[in-house]
Amino acid sequence: MSTLLIEGGHRLEGRVAVEGNKNAALPLLAACLLTEDECVLTNVPRIGDVEVMARLLLDLGAEVEGIGGTTLRIRTPRVTGHVPDRALVGRLRGSVLLLGPLLARAGKARLAPPGGDFPARRSISTHLDALFALGAREVAGPDHAVEAPAGLTGASMYLFEASVTGTETALLAAASARGVTEIRHAATEPHVVELCQFLTKMGAGVTGIGSSTLRVEGTSRLRGAQHHINGDYIEAGSWAVVGAITGGEIAIEGAREEDIEVVAAVLTRMRVDCGMRDGVFEVKPSKPKAIKRITTGLWPAFPSDLVSLVTVLATQAEGRTLVHDWMYELRLFALEQMSGMGADMFLADAHRIIVTGRTPLRGGRLLDSRDLRSGMSLIAAGLAADGQTRVTPLETVERGYSQLVDRLQALGAKVAKVD
Repeated sequence: MSTLLIEGGHRLEGRVAVEGNKNAALPLLAACLLTEDECVLTNVPRIGDVEVMARLLLDLGAEVEGIGGTTLRIRTPRVTGHVPDRALVGRLRGSVLLLGPLLARAGKARLAPPGGDFPARRSISTHLDALFALGAREVAGPDHAVEAPAGLTGASMYLFEASVTGTETALLAAASARGVTEIRHAATEPHVVELCQFLTKMGAGVTGIGSSTLRVEGTSRLRGAQHHINGDYIEAGSWAVVGAITGGEIAIEGAREEDIEVVAAVLTRMRVDCGMRDGVFEVKPSKPKAIKRITTGLWPAFPSDLVSLVTVLATQAEGRTLVHDWMYELRLFALEQMSGMGADMFLADAHRIIVTGRTPLRGGRLLDSRDLRSGMSLIAAGLAADGQTRVTPLETVERGYSQLVDRLQALGAKVAKVD
């Protein structure tokens, strides 16, 4: 277990490039299991979660070249098992995406409870309901076990919630099912769109891409495909907010304007000088102002993955802000630790926090990064604080941010990784 030691109070300046979208890479890797042919993914983020998914594929019989790099080549002539490694599954929420491909290739799947952030509070019922609608049946026993010995059959389904990974599970299963599947109340995030595009390249017929109603014409013989993963707008937004929190000037490459717009809209309302110029998202030194309310929502609303970071930014904005994340119950709890740093925060309930700024932050506390996004937020708080801050475990944050320490140092942050 590692700790990030931070000497705060330094403005971040420079240029940073984001890699591929983490939330696109995981379902695309799972999709590679659907075919015997070779699939090639480029601009793959070099992060912990991607490595875990790649090793899960290896465990199931896939040949994976390039682990740890930005190009992965995956070929699975034969699936050798239907029970993904329990220890690896326990580290990755996205392991649930293997259920559909395993049903398609092996006719059965047994999955231990997926790990990741807030595992006890995140159900996979939407995933299972989608598989049951396509003809899978539950198998008695421990864990999540399903089978479809006669294959899956296209169906019409309404998702109880517009879950991103639930939609992706339905898409992955429907791509190799017999007939046509219609998925209503589907998630519309950019990474869901990328999965639809990849499945189309593999030979599935997908229409309605980008809308909440998807139609999938399945095929029993999906082919290999290549795909360049779009830049991670959540990572780009993270660097933008970190720049604003430290009063810095950062140029961020690799994100599409239509994706990062959801972040830029909130930053602009907070009087942060930012915008896309010649394909680069720039953040300049600003004096942020509070806005009455920031609420997360489904795409294209403000993403829950950035709510922790924007809450830290609110501590450095003049005035009072109500931050409301109705999607997750535990994401804001980790930020209570910032009260010990001098932040004026009132946790109203599991979903709402009231922040009064601008308050000087002081370091000197050991902060616990309980999940990936709050961990990055605590690092941002440490960068803005006077004195030293320790954030641990650093590995939690490195699950979603490639070469984090090196890139912070390149921007002028005084940080060090210690065991």
